[in-house]
Amino acid sequence: MVVDFESTDSARSGKPLRHAQSAVFPTPVKLRKGGTLPGVEVAYETYGTLNEDRSNAVLICHAISGDSHLARHDEHDEPGWWDGLVGPGKAVDTDRLFVICSNVLGGCRGTTGPATLNPVTGVPYGSDFPLVTVEDMVDVQKRLIDLLGIQRLRAVLGGSLGAHQTLCWATRYPEQVQTSVVIAGSARITAQAIAFDVVGRNAIQTDPHFHSGQYYGTHEFPDTGLALARMLGHITYLSSDAMTRKFDIDRHAPRDMVTDFEKRFSVGSYLAYQGEQFVGRFDANSYVTVTLAMDNFDMGDTREKRLDTLRSAECDWLVISFSSDWLFPPSQSRELVALMTTLGEPVSYCEVETDGGHDSFLLPDDIEAFGPLVAAKLGAPEPKSPRKSAEDDRIFELIPPDSSVLDLGCGEGDLLARLKERGAPLLCGVEVSTALIAATMQHGVEAIDYDLNVGLPEFDDNRFDYVVLSSTLQVVPNVERLLEDALRVGRRAIVGFTNFAHRTLREMFGLEGRAPKAPGPYSHEWYNTPNRRFPSIRDMLELCEKMGVTVEEARYYDDTHGRVIGDDEDANLAAETALLVLSKSSR
Repeated sequence: MVVDFESTDSARSGKPLRHAQSAVFPTPVKLRKGGTLPGVEVAYETYGTLNEDRSNAVLICHAISGDSHLARHDEHDEPGWWDGLVGPGKAVDTDRLFVICSNVLGGCRGTTGPATLNPVTGVPYGSDFPLVTVEDMVDVQKRLIDLLGIQRLRAVLGGSLGAHQTLCWATRYPEQVQTSVVIAGSARITAQAIAFDVVGRNAIQTDPHFHSGQYYGTHEFPDTGLALARMLGHITYLSSDAMTRKFDIDRHAPRDMVTDFEKRFSVGSYLAYQGEQFVGRFDANSYVTVTLAMDNFDMGDTREKRLDTLRSAECDWLVISFSSDWLFPPSQSRELVALMTTLGEPVSYCEVETDGGHDSFLLPDDIEAFGPLVAAKLGAPEPKSPRKSAEDDRIFELIPPDSSVLDLGCGEGDLLARLKERGAPLLCGVEVSTALIAATMQHGVEAIDYDLNVGLPEFDDNRFDYVVLSSTLQVVPNVERLLEDALRVGRRAIVGFTNFAHRTLREMFGLEGRAPKAPGPYSHEWYNTPNRRFPSIRDMLELCEKMGVTVEEARYYDDTHGRVIGDDEDANLAAETALLVLSKSSR
């Protein structure tokens, strides 16, 4: 291998897949865009053991250049394309799950595709292979799942084109999917993404050795066009920051390799290497077929149509995006989450911070970051016991049993876990940290990476009985907007905050001449604090009056001495923290 040319493709080759199995379906397959295949063969691999009641099956769907070889089967096996996520003790734990991965319809690694012999002509289909869609791919996978005797999948998951297949499974066969994990996906790809695929297909189809797609048997293959298509694809899989990190320091020092492609710059020799490696294991016609399937995937060109498509789903969801992915940008994942939220479907979401670009779902460091989210969604590790805190104890007492709760700034989800143990019917947490979202999900509670600075526009009116804002209002720029939205989404809001008029903090400022600091989220230095607000009890009560908000209950605490402030005391001076139960006056 050329030094420093590692990529998500580096360990993959065109060698025979030793553990691949084959399923033959002789009955015709009618395709969504017209045309019929007289029968199909599907290459697939399995990992783990199917349990007695066949309830532990997980289907993993691959991206454009993937295949059935998901992971190593043993130490002597070739590497798979998702070794970091799938295997014994990993996020998709094959010690307890039965994992299936099949090569997609139209592929070139054992499943019926353009290189397959056409039974009518006796020669490979080539350009006569019909246009297939993601729906067709899923329909063929459905035949395989039925053959294996699996009535309901514990989960379906995939990234990129695999995410499209996952979305299609959840909406096309809703009764057969318990959980869907959509990684770096979208309801439809952008026009810019289609444009890159168009150029890639043009590179293949204008190669003089393409022979209108009938190059099999000519001893000439459109290797140059396929390599160029892959090179272009690799550009879209990386981010600008990742390319700078990889190639900018030695940009004028290309690697020493034999190639007909330009290698004046280090990035050029890298792309040439990736393109030529790809040619050794992939078929040009399959590349055209599979990219067209992705480009044609469309859940609807309006929000209403996408809602209609998603409405049929009966699963719970995990959606993951990557901050530097400009091919499938996080905004597309957030849109999916917003649709699911609007429909009241259980969903967790996280945007993983990384410079890895679209390729992040295959990169070891990023898998380490989002793997715990997948593991939690699939029920591992075992749910942990929630930790108790004085603040959570107080809020817990204020929430009646059987109440639905949205916790804005839920931390590790301990309060929500306690409410779940008590039988709360609907719970959701909001956080921005991947680790905190994973910790909340480990309690079996949905958690969403959500920007509270925009309010809560995706949540319907009165969706929850209570919205909790404990040490949250001080960090947002528009307090009134978030509080207004909280009281729209929830019938009541519980607001917790540190009282900056407490005597200790007054003395810190007035006598010591120092910016006040309080334990907990207010313990930062003045120059590095994320807090924008430093309210007193009086400030908060005046805001409620201004907004027409009713304070149904107020509890003030002297935390140092572990007591509740009495009615005969000046709470604004004596209380260190406060909890207010609020509602709109019109209710």
